[in-house]
Amino acid sequence: MRKQAVCLLSFLRTRQLNGTCTSSVDMELFLHYSLIPSLFIILILSFLQRREYRRQRDDTSYLLGNRFGIIMPLDFVGTFSNRWSYGIAFGATANKVMFLFSEGYQPLQIPHWAQAFELLIGGLEVGLSHFPFFACLSSEFQLVSSTLGFCYSLIWFAVTVLQVSQCPHGQFVGKYETLVFYWPSLLCLAFLLGRFLYMFVKALRVHLGWELQVEEKPVLEAHQAEHVKQLLRTPRPQEEKKSWFQTRIYEWDPCFQFPSRMIGTIVLAFICLYLFIVIEFCMFVYVRDELDMFENKLESYINSMNHSGILTPGILQVKQLISVTEGVWVATILPASLTCVSYLFHILVCYRKHIKRLWAGDKHFLPLKFHNPASSESVVAIARYSGWQIAYILWGYLIIHVVQSLCGMAIMYGLVLPIVHKQGLEMLRGLGIGILTISIVVGLMILQMWIATSFFLQPKLGAADKQKPLALNNRKAFHNFSYFLFFYNVLLGLGACLSRLLISCFLGMWLIARIDRTIMQSGYEGADMGFSAWIGMLYVDHYHTNPVLVSFCHILITDHRERKLQQTTKYWCLNQSAGPRVSARSRTRWLLLQTLIKNPRLVMLRKSKLGHSSQESQILMTCSES
Repeated sequence: MRKQAVCLLSFLRTRQLNGTCTSSVDMELFLHYSLIPSLFIILILSFLQRREYRRQRDDTSYLLGNRFGIIMPLDFVGTFSNRWSYGIAFGATANKVMFLFSEGYQPLQIPHWAQAFELLIGGLEVGLSHFPFFACLSSEFQLVSSTLGFCYSLIWFAVTVLQVSQCPHGQFVGKYETLVFYWPSLLCLAFLLGRFLYMFVKALRVHLGWELQVEEKPVLEAHQAEHVKQLLRTPRPQEEKKSWFQTRIYEWDPCFQFPSRMIGTIVLAFICLYLFIVIEFCMFVYVRDELDMFENKLESYINSMNHSGILTPGILQVKQLISVTEGVWVATILPASLTCVSYLFHILVCYRKHIKRLWAGDKHFLPLKFHNPASSESVVAIARYSGWQIAYILWGYLIIHVVQSLCGMAIMYGLVLPIVHKQGLEMLRGLGIGILTISIVVGLMILQMWIATSFFLQPKLGAADKQKPLALNNRKAFHNFSYFLFFYNVLLGLGACLSRLLISCFLGMWLIARIDRTIMQSGYEGADMGFSAWIGMLYVDHYHTNPVLVSFCHILITDHRERKLQQTTKYWCLNQSAGPRVSARSRTRWLLLQTLIKNPRLVMLRKSKLGHSSQESQILMTCSES
């Protein structure tokens, strides 16, 4: 499969080079030259970015002052604003990501043993060439960054349109083949052009004083504050009935938002999955053409032998196999695609479910060894997750497609072709014998359960018990029952072992794209690197975006700023003399009383003096009743 993935784009490029159309734009060469304006934009934004801490005078960087700060493309942990813009910016990199995935982009010619370094250099070059998109979106100097981002996006858009317009057609898909590959990137670049234009107009209005400047990014987001308020409210019984979609598929939560990293990962995964399916179809067209040539040779051989050769029946079987395989492969493209698309949506649902459980302190859904993961592994995991998720989806699609094709082949050869060749009665006879055999085996297993329940267990202790207690009855008969079934269960265990192997292989291949669920057995979850990356990413988000923790930090920061403002203001007491003054101790006691009234169970957890605990509980009971 690895060689097949490596050759996916190489076949496409070879067929395109063999065509008559020659484009004046070389995208790989343009990628190299795009590093020049990219570095220029990075230097400008770095010059505008001020460093918070200046170096000492004996340091050579002191000559730069507080200029040339570090540019951050986006916050991979706590960014909840401008999420779709970052996601579309990730989508603009989809074509280059697919070249990296297929190892079709090799900027250097180095030995095979150093291929990992070559892929690393290629990834760094692609990341650096698309860095201005993210840097201009996240920069504080929106007037300059929007101008630079618009110009840089316009260059990429113009070059991509030029390539599509010069060679729009191809030899695999046919008309507008190049447009089929590049329209997602063009759409993302067009969106970025509109976004940067909107940022420029808004920043210009602020600069001219026509509009108030937006405050700096708050520590506590609005949805996080609403989540904390919801926790502090008294729970009420649900009056509204949930629909089938809300109970079975997804329920919208206004107090929760996905971070920009998850949105960008899903958007890029969708586009890469689309490109992978198109490339796979082109590969299928190429293989189909080769098989057609092979069938023509077989047909000419059969005609030369006047259909009387020894190899004629075998050749007819080979032709039928080729025809069935082509039909099944095309028919399973749609279900395999829908399966992976449903996985992408399900990953978002599982992310929200798992992160909410961690916020509530519930770790029972995790294996025991992942209850306290190493901090270094979690930090590395959040850097790995996005890339691994996309790779898992692409490889998962290919594996699921192969599995579904094999199932389709089994259905064709087991059910359809016998009917086509007028062997339906023999097929039904064999199918009936197989079903009858399995039914007898399952029936004997159910009979063992019924005998054990009826004769070898003692009666229920109470009428309300759901099942009988695990206490043996009729021991002598039970020992004879176990002895005579011992030899039969040896043979039955062979079939159970094979079924266990087949089911585990089938589920493992079917769920290979699900990075949020391990396919390893209990005790071996650590060997699943994808699942480890998922757990590490969850813990990093849990520790850095927990609404309760962020709210607490927000209160501390706000209180610190207020105290600092009061110390720097000379006549701050005069400003507070307009209303009645309340002591801090009385205010604290009043807030404590409100908290205890809403949460009476906290009284038992307080450190109290002798006799005070019962008195407080009585007071709170009367207050809560009133």
